[in-house]
Amino acid sequence: MKSWDVIIAGAGIIGVSLALELRQRGASVLVLDRAEPGSEASSAAAGMLAPADPETPEALRALATESARIFAAFVQRVESAAGIQVDFRRVGTISLMPEPTAPREYRGLSAAELQLLEPSIHRSEHSAYFVREDSVDPHLLTRAALAAARTLGVEVRGHTAVTEIRAQNNAAEVLTETETFSAASAIDCRGAWSGAPVRPRKGQMLYVLPQATLLQHVLRAPEVYVVPRSSGKILIGATVEDVGFDKSVDPSAIRQLLNAAAKYLPALASAPITQRWAGSRPGTPDDVPIIGLTHTPRVFAATGHFRNGILLAPITAQIMADLVQGRSSPLDIRAFSPDRFHSARK
Repeated sequence: MKSWDVIIAGAGIIGVSLALELRQRGASVLVLDRAEPGSEASSAAAGMLAPADPETPEALRALATESARIFAAFVQRVESAAGIQVDFRRVGTISLMPEPTAPREYRGLSAAELQLLEPSIHRSEHSAYFVREDSVDPHLLTRAALAAARTLGVEVRGHTAVTEIRAQNNAAEVLTETETFSAASAIDCRGAWSGAPVRPRKGQMLYVLPQATLLQHVLRAPEVYVVPRSSGKILIGATVEDVGFDKSVDPSAIRQLLNAAAKYLPALASAPITQRWAGSRPGTPDDVPIIGLTHTPRVFAATGHFRNGILLAPITAQIMADLVQGRSSPLDIRAFSPDRFHSARK
């Protein structure tokens, strides 16, 4: 039976980024996915790279900040290997906040400064801040990462659902409905499909296409976020719903999102909707990911990234590649230990 150095279950951005990192270090890697690789939460995300977002859990700040710092280099490697541009934008974010206090990374904007930066934004009653953040198109990034992985020799198999990952005879075995695969190590990157304590948390969002350019910066407001693309499209998101794996799109939820965005960008009210969709984010009980060696020898986990999978992909890949190769993590990852949920895992 053929064996690999590492088998990764899950071909979302976390699994594929990790496969790329391991392959660049010389490992042989097989990636298995239950569906079409890259077709789930990774491609359905917004792509805001926002480590200073007030909603980012405190335990996640250091990891998120470091990943944002190395993201440009990660994009460069992916684009170079794939020959695909991923619309990585370094324009920054305008944050509208109801409270007068803000994280130290936020620079307050006067009404005149906001008008100069974004003439189309209606400030409303909220305080305005500029944040030096980036954004990326997750669909393009995931597509490029998959192309880069395959180009560099990673074997990626879609429509191959993993049913069990176990230790067997000083190796890791990964079972599917039809085959058993063997490797020195295996990593669970299945996101919302990893099993308890990870659970799906639905997010609905939409694209509109205004006739004229309305926005250069990402706009983050209390009820909505708005993310411009270089193509002229504008993404509006997103709901957070605990409804299992239901990925149906609710027209009323889409309309509420559009109305919320139009409150700050009135011209969006008449912009045609070009796409609407829902994805299943992998949530955990404490809203931070599961990263590290599991209680099963040779089996690791990198899952449960919730709303930060795109942002955390580069640093998760580096940390996990170090752990798999027997090195220590460059950052403190004790808060993400799989052991904290051991009693809940199946």
